[in-house]
Amino acid sequence: MNRLTTPWGAFDLARFPEDPRDQLRAWDAADEYLLRHLHGTDDSPPVALTGTVAVLGDRWGGLSVPLAAHHPVVQIGDSHLGQRATLANLDRAGLPRESVRLLTVRDAPPERIDVLLVRVPKSLALLEDQLHRLAPALHAGTVVAGTGMASEIHTSTLKLFERLVGPTRTSLAVRKARLIHTVPDPSLPRAPGPWPLRYALPDGIGPVSGRTVTNHAGIFCADRLDIGTRFFLGHLPERKGPDEVVDLGCGNGVVGTAAALANPDSRVTFVDESFSAVASAEATFRDNVPDGRAAFAAGDALSALPDASADLVLCNPPFHSHRATTDTTARRMFADARRVLRPGGELWVVGNRHLGYHIRLRRLFGNCEVVAGDPKFVILRAVHDEGPARPDPAARRPGPARPRGGRRPQPPRRA
Repeated sequence: MNRLTTPWGAFDLARFPEDPRDQLRAWDAADEYLLRHLHGTDDSPPVALTGTVAVLGDRWGGLSVPLAAHHPVVQIGDSHLGQRATLANLDRAGLPRESVRLLTVRDAPPERIDVLLVRVPKSLALLEDQLHRLAPALHAGTVVAGTGMASEIHTSTLKLFERLVGPTRTSLAVRKARLIHTVPDPSLPRAPGPWPLRYALPDGIGPVSGRTVTNHAGIFCADRLDIGTRFFLGHLPERKGPDEVVDLGCGNGVVGTAAALANPDSRVTFVDESFSAVASAEATFRDNVPDGRAAFAAGDALSALPDASADLVLCNPPFHSHRATTDTTARRMFADARRVLRPGGELWVVGNRHLGYHIRLRRLFGNCEVVAGDPKFVILRAVHDEGPARPDPAARRPGPARPRGGRRPQPPRRA
């Protein structure tokens, strides 16, 4: 946990779920830059926070929580974890949860927005989709301000604001962050947005060959089948009977849909922390398995599923959190999978070969085998035994630091 100092006070903020090993902050210089601008502490006049204040893409509450101390806000986002972080950070600040109204990017937006603050997302498609949805709620007097790190704001980003909202300019960089200023133009033509996107899968990938998948904006590889998933689809387990299957980190749901088509007696639970991903998975499944049994949920890994409730977990874990590379999400996924698997249940994982998932799985499950591999990817299988869960060595209290380039200090010998 770290303390964010703002013109409205200091706030202790953390990502969700909290992990003492995770040193990533819940905000960055871009959030700080926008907050200073709104308050008028960067030699610009303060922005009047009146009417409906909407915050799009706030990642962990770094914008919504400080502003909620001054004025109620509407937060619009695609992350279940981001919403949980915002609620937890409001609690830490002693602010009522009602001071931030939480909406997903799939919900109907407010009918009128007087101040729109945009944290530029990693996905340009998600930004495009949301500006299409929010533009009708803007009026000539709406204040529109965006923020992002300089590496996140490109010419294409500014052109998107210009095309969908109005005349746009950007600020100078401060601590590698920039602001975007846009003046809404209500006379701009309002064409329908291009999302969701649907495409047919190629042949030769098992039961989903030639099937159509649905992709809402912002999900991974929304315009094509990524090569890791394609490799996974060619080596899924062949099982029959009333299995409880989990597609963990489901994305557009193609893996879980393939499992349902291969085993019609199974029931598949699709889980992802992205609301757009869960909506994509449901559309993909319903289009291809209209009579199949399935459940769909946005969540924190498998925290909502009971112990010993699944027979098979299929997982293609992410190894990025926004711009940071981390295995925190994969660790939680693997530990949750072991908890929800019945004895004899299996976890199947696909990942980049260099990530070394086999080491963590062997420590956690006591076993791990390579099902298939190529120069880039590997598919791993771990089986839940009946013994107690093995502790994750990375979670142990760290010992004394080892001197760089030397041996661990040894205790003095007795005379």
